[in-house]
Amino acid sequence: MTKKTNRVPRRTFLNRVGVAAGVGLVGGAPAVIPSGVLAAPGKKGANDRIYIGHIGMGGRARGLWRELGPLRDKGEAVSVAISDVDKRSLARTAKDGVAPGATIYHDYRRLLEQKDIDAVVIGTPDHWHGVQFVHSAESGKHIYCEKPACCTIEESRAMVAAAIEAGIVSQIGSQGRSQPEAYLMHRYLANGVIGKVSRVECFHYPSPEDDSGTPDSEPPPELDWDQWLGPLRWRPYNERYCPGKFRWMIDSGGGQIRDRGAHVMSCALWWLNADGTGPVTVEATGTPPSQGAWDSAVLMDVTYTFENPDWVMTWTQMPREELPTAEERTPEELNNEITPIKRPGYGAIYHGEKGTCMHWGGDGGTWAERKVRQWKPPANAVEVYKSPGHFEDWFVGIRTGKKPIMNIAAGAGVANLCILGNLSYLLGRKLRWDQSKQEIIGDEQARRMMSRPQRHPYHL
Repeated sequence: MTKKTNRVPRRTFLNRVGVAAGVGLVGGAPAVIPSGVLAAPGKKGANDRIYIGHIGMGGRARGLWRELGPLRDKGEAVSVAISDVDKRSLARTAKDGVAPGATIYHDYRRLLEQKDIDAVVIGTPDHWHGVQFVHSAESGKHIYCEKPACCTIEESRAMVAAAIEAGIVSQIGSQGRSQPEAYLMHRYLANGVIGKVSRVECFHYPSPEDDSGTPDSEPPPELDWDQWLGPLRWRPYNERYCPGKFRWMIDSGGGQIRDRGAHVMSCALWWLNADGTGPVTVEATGTPPSQGAWDSAVLMDVTYTFENPDWVMTWTQMPREELPTAEERTPEELNNEITPIKRPGYGAIYHGEKGTCMHWGGDGGTWAERKVRQWKPPANAVEVYKSPGHFEDWFVGIRTGKKPIMNIAAGAGVANLCILGNLSYLLGRKLRWDQSKQEIIGDEQARRMMSRPQRHPYHL
């Protein structure tokens, strides 16, 4: 870390940055922070702007910047800094007018030193989430971190501990909990319309295989490959690893279970009031890729067994032709469904004592069956929390101290389910989990795989 220099007044600072970056200033003029506006965590007033730093400005990170747009438009948020290890992403950012006037950094650690930043939005690849979350918390920043929360159980424990120690407000980007039809599904289940739920079947199409035969090569000159890898073990650059394709490597992405599983299983834990609980056993089987650079399971079956209360959740990656479709259901069932057009191939079926219900998606697109959407709650119905929006819910937490809908404790719990599924698949055996201790029990090899070495200096 370089030695900090004396800070200049914010107006002078922004003017210098605007000239250096070759872009306009926030709102066409410097954004001056009044004295005392940077209050303690959870103490922002309703009319105070929240100053945001963006860690990562690639594809998904730019999507997060756009999703933050309504809050910027209302003057509640100002994006004042961005960082990325790829100069191409930074160039596209400037060209497209993203975050005009923001300070530009190559290294996120320099961004965290900027004292006028209240909060950060982390949109980097999955393998960076744990380290950057902990470093951001240690810097006193509130955190919005894209899902999955982390790649190892060691990271999940460190993230929760760092957030508690720093007293910051966090939100993990499993946006499904904040969608309008997610609220309807939650209310439907909470009111026992299908009775006590004993089984949740999560379904998804397979992870892809790489059949390109692409050889390793030198990284593009604009990309800092060493810093992109960060905490991961060193490997040569290959265009089949990034951008985006990191998803299909177990080390960096974990496949569909750690991608969409972080959405679909997040909804299940929220709707069944199961945040803070965990399975007692996890058992997985799967089909590895037959070729190529990617190594996450193509097909997969995972069973999570919970106790007190007793219920089971399964995760199944199946061929698309085997996914639930309207055409395969009875006329009575079809009448209760949403229109089967452009329906994504993932979601979950909830089995209760009195029947079933289904949802599709679970992320920024979450849809429920027609019978769920059309259900009219009686006068004595149980009410559930209705999120104002995922970023909006986070802002409420920053201003009031209220725990967000997908805070790091909840996000870590969901990530642990995905991680345990992959570990059981890799080891080929059932694992036992102690939720109170947050560790695998009775299997020393599996316990060692709860963590992994991280390269210096990119480590917890």
